[in-house]
Amino acid sequence: MAAPHVLRSEWTKIRSVASTVWTLSIALVVTVALGMLISALTRREFDSQGPGGRIPLDPTFTSFAGMSLGQLAMIVFGVLVVSNEYSTGMIRTSLAAVPRRGAFLLGKITVATALALAVGLVTSFLAFFLGQAMLGPNRAQLGDPGVVRAVIGGGLYMTLIAMFSMGVATMLRSPMLSLGILMPFFFLISNILGNVSATKKIGRFLPDQAGSRILRVLPPAGDDTPYGPWGGLGIMLLWVLAALAGGYLLLRKRDA
Repeated sequence: MAAPHVLRSEWTKIRSVASTVWTLSIALVVTVALGMLISALTRREFDSQGPGGRIPLDPTFTSFAGMSLGQLAMIVFGVLVVSNEYSTGMIRTSLAAVPRRGAFLLGKITVATALALAVGLVTSFLAFFLGQAMLGPNRAQLGDPGVVRAVIGGGLYMTLIAMFSMGVATMLRSPMLSLGILMPFFFLISNILGNVSATKKIGRFLPDQAGSRILRVLPPAGDDTPYGPWGGLGIMLLWVLAALAGGYLLLRKRDA
């Protein structure tokens, strides 16, 4: 584990940079607000349909509709936590203070992950409770089968998105390059590969496609995914570990 003084130093860095604080706030607000809006619209559409024309509704997953945009802010947070030091030149000072690069990276990742997890869990629970309030009689209860798993999983999913972004940013160092790769990857490439029939079997193993399975209580109609919610989160975790390992290896080998 990283030494306490390294953890304190990284905590000071993160909370003293306004952009990182704002990105976490935006992640919470956007996820909850959009989830409430989609839940309200879903209730209106669901109530307007006759019982025979209604498709199965996953109320829990509906309240997490905002995570598709909320994860954007988590990506930015993960990138900024790492790349801010490179863009400002502070990385030289940081590595001079903590020569052991493994300890330096571990301290940064530990503090940022703990913060992302706290915000992710608060966001997930708020999105669930407020989204269910918008769904009215169509809502799910926290005690329903699979709901607690999905809500806690929502916080874990957002945390892993941030961690994956930290790993990529450590490898690339540049905030613009990191965001230029991560944004299209999650919002364009992954969606295309996951929805086109010819590449669907590949796309389902990408980090966001696999990890988002944890958000579902009811599987979509005709779903043939070969893993369950926790299996999907496990696949996402492997992606995260690979990104962090790559970042660590490059951090050790190159100059600041």
